[in-house]
Amino acid sequence: METLRERKKRRTREALLRAALELFTTQGYEQTTIDEIAEAVDVSQRTFFRYFAGKEDAAFAVQAMTEEAFVAAVRARPPHEAPMKALRQAFLEGWDTIRETVESVVPVELHLRMYRSIESTPALLAAHLRRSAATEETLARVLAEREGVDVDADPRPRLAVAVFGGVIRVTERHWCTSEDFGLESIRMLTATYLDQVGSALTGNWRTS
Repeated sequence: METLRERKKRRTREALLRAALELFTTQGYEQTTIDEIAEAVDVSQRTFFRYFAGKEDAAFAVQAMTEEAFVAAVRARPPHEAPMKALRQAFLEGWDTIRETVESVVPVELHLRMYRSIESTPALLAAHLRRSAATEETLARVLAEREGVDVDADPRPRLAVAVFGGVIRVTERHWCTSEDFGLESIRMLTATYLDQVGSALTGNWRTS
């Protein structure tokens, strides 16, 4: 059971996180200072650093939670599922859990606005790609463990995750430039693109 002290710390962290994302998405990541984030919550800069290593840490805090939830969902998939199906189903069937993870700390709408800010901010986009590479390596090792293969000797786990990660990146780019801002649109777009992977890789694209 959460103690009063723990509840207060959690609420302070969440307040700082919401303030940071609101400022990042309204006035810009580069233009926002840590002092402004702390001032928005009426705490000191020192208090901010008790919860976050810096602005980048705050910018990706919610995303880090969703990544952890997704990795956990992949681990929990039935062992008989093929690797690509396990990745697909973990994403699609775990969507509600991922959404609940976001909603537990910030409004979904704010998280989605931050997602678009990441795509349009070079420093954040570079960090996002770096973080994605690290998550893909974790997923490759999870798949290797599931399948009983050596991730460093067998290229298939990393290849499967690279294909899946590529679909996610295409989906992100498409969604970030579309007018449909809803959370469900990301899920549907991802499902549609994942369904086309087989034909895109092995099919004949030319029409007679």
